[in-house]
Amino acid sequence: MYILIEGEYYDTEDLQKVFEDLSFYSVHGSRGKIKSVGYYHSFEKNSLALMLPKVFMKDGENTIFGISPKDLFMSQNESVKQKTEYSWIRQLSMYFYNSLKEFRNRFPESLLINYSDTFELRGKSPALEYSYLDILLSIVNFYKKNSSVISFNHIQSVSGNVKKARWERTIMKNTPVVTGNGTFFYPEVINLSKTLNVEEELIIYFLSIVKHLTREHSLHIHIEKYFPLITGHKFRALQRNGLSKLRKIKYRYFSDLFKNMYRLCEMYFSLYDRADIKKRRQDFLVTGSYNIIFEDMIDKLFSEDIKEVSGYDGITLNDLKRNDDGKRIDHIFDYRSLIDTSDIFYIGDSKYYQSDRTANALSRYKQFTYAKNIIQYNINLLHDNASYSSNMRYRDPLTEGYNITPNFFIYGFIDGADNYSLNELVPLGEPYEAKHFEHRLFDRDTLFVHQYKINFLFVLKSYTSFSGVNIRDFRKDVKEMFRKHFVNYFNSQAGHGYSFYRLVRNEGYSELLTNHFRLLNGKSYINLENEMLVAKHHSDNSLNDLLTAEGFEEFVLK
Repeated sequence: MYILIEGEYYDTEDLQKVFEDLSFYSVHGSRGKIKSVGYYHSFEKNSLALMLPKVFMKDGENTIFGISPKDLFMSQNESVKQKTEYSWIRQLSMYFYNSLKEFRNRFPESLLINYSDTFELRGKSPALEYSYLDILLSIVNFYKKNSSVISFNHIQSVSGNVKKARWERTIMKNTPVVTGNGTFFYPEVINLSKTLNVEEELIIYFLSIVKHLTREHSLHIHIEKYFPLITGHKFRALQRNGLSKLRKIKYRYFSDLFKNMYRLCEMYFSLYDRADIKKRRQDFLVTGSYNIIFEDMIDKLFSEDIKEVSGYDGITLNDLKRNDDGKRIDHIFDYRSLIDTSDIFYIGDSKYYQSDRTANALSRYKQFTYAKNIIQYNINLLHDNASYSSNMRYRDPLTEGYNITPNFFIYGFIDGADNYSLNELVPLGEPYEAKHFEHRLFDRDTLFVHQYKINFLFVLKSYTSFSGVNIRDFRKDVKEMFRKHFVNYFNSQAGHGYSFYRLVRNEGYSELLTNHFRLLNGKSYINLENEMLVAKHHSDNSLNDLLTAEGFEEFVLK
């Protein structure tokens, strides 16, 4: 299996060994640049390739695997393809390929995914659609799951065949095999009488396919040498006439294990059916817009269930992503405010970069605009006596202060080729700040965009493997993670530079605000608990006397 990286350059001569045409790379002199992300297989060239997204690159030169793109591509060579450090390829292939199919299933009308005729219906049901990689992964997964059962079946068959064992000849002519628990047994026992093992022929076909696939695509699968496997030119002949051989033994098998094994062999040999192979020179599932797929992968994990806006029939959370100015928000969800028990929108933007890149000035500007659009949307609802929910509160009418709107960038990164378990949000660098007035935290123009990175492999696996319960649990956890990081930032002395004070009164806020409006404008906010909050910047001494005189107490956000 060839591994290529989106946007990287390779020798055209090497790319011509993989692809049948220029649809998947552009030529620049003697080199070609990969312009697609996805899966590709050529029947004519006997090549199988994964074009991975650019998140697998770091520092502009090396892959996250610690080698250059060219060396990763050349890992198909005999000299290195058996090295254990490349054993991650099979698992990555499965999750990556399934993520492309998941996007296609979620958005069947989308034109972002291109696919060959192999993926079109060739039968009455979508269940009959199989690509080469579908079949390869199914065979390998079946073998890894059932290899011990196949071994046990063989041992049982050998034991059943022994009537009068001739142990002296067995020991002299055969080599014992060590089992997983350290014991020895002879796979072939010389005896006077044998009974026929009806499963053996099918197992030989199946294991011969597994051996061929693991050799062709560097899958690092160990196959016990219990059976005389078919290899070389005999296997090539089996590829051509395997279907006819299977039909002769079709009705021998009754257990689910062997019926499934038969079906996998049938699927594999169908790839080489002479009546069909001429129609299928290549099959592929690729996209030139993987950033949109990455966005959907993140959104599936983060986004709430769609719900309507109170007072506005038919308006949903998904509609809020489409701003009136034509801009589209990647991610939005409502969760507990940083300063009280009300809800606020958290607004995020997925950044599809290499593993060590961060957002530029244009991206930061766009994200601030997204937040301002959402704030304005909620103010418009307020003017019309409506709200997204009864607990959603953006502006305090008495202080005219605005709740803090959490913003974030989220980047994919990879921390090891086989690390799919790391699921935390990792803060990255310092937040970006936008402001119109100094020291006014509760002003609508004071905005912060925090930066986080998330394990791309975790997202990749979750996109296709998580159940609804898993996703709901993760959403709950990740929302609390976001809020915790924002709160910790504002509570830190070295970060934002603010301290928080509160005052609790049953009445008298109006008089206080009237007398000190210019001093408190943009620095105060009355929350749902009827506490008057003041955010004081460390370099702002204008509030010192007022806070002392009115009896404000300092506190930290929780």
